Amino acid sequence: MLLLANAQKKVSDITIVYDAVINTGTAEPKLADAFDGATTTVYLKGSLSRSEMTSALANFTTIHDSRTGAAVVLQEIGGQKLLIRMTADDWKDKNRKYEGITFTPTDETKQLAGYKCRKAVAKMKDGGTFTVYYTDEIVPENNDYNSQFANLKGLPLEYELIQGKLTIRYVVSQVSLNPVPVAKFDIPKSGYRELSYEESKKGRKGGGG
Repeated sequence: MLLLANAQKKVSDITIVYDAVINTGTAEPKLADAFDGATTTVYLKGSLSRSEMTSALANFTTIHDSRTGAAVVLQEIGGQKLLIRMTADDWKDKNRKYEGITFTPTDETKQLAGYKCRKAVAKMKDGGTFTVYYTDEIVPENNDYNSQFANLKGLPLEYELIQGKLTIRYVVSQVSLNPVPVAKFDIPKSGYRELSYEESKKGRKGGGG
């Protein structure tokens, strides 16, 4: 009976909605405004994932296939729409800071969206740390959808993301196990200016960001 109490439910289809909470600290007000009130929705279906970050100032969508490792990033900022194609190597490069990340569980727990979650402290290879609350009651079959949590033994329902001087805390507001339509993972054929990953990196450096 004790073994059954901790039985994990593996799911191939899941939708998770997070609300972003900003800890401004020493951050630039403009950057804080960009993320304030933002929501992130993650759709998983088998090897496919779609992550949408929507805020008042910008929309970012990442569509990734863990089978091939390739991804597409869609950006909408101030009327400018960009589509960035990424190979498996590009995806690895973009997420290099999370390579070798370790999670140390603690005894602290809380309920989130009806699931019991345990607190863990993540440590990155550059020495940076952040906290995450995760549940092992439901676990996605595809754990490569987010490189930040590829080594986590569960589903993150509250976590911190550090963007420069800004700390964003994502807190789950909804979990749905309903089937996700395959059309969610369609890549737009028009309406976006296409860039390679290398071109997008140059743009970031050139923009002083």
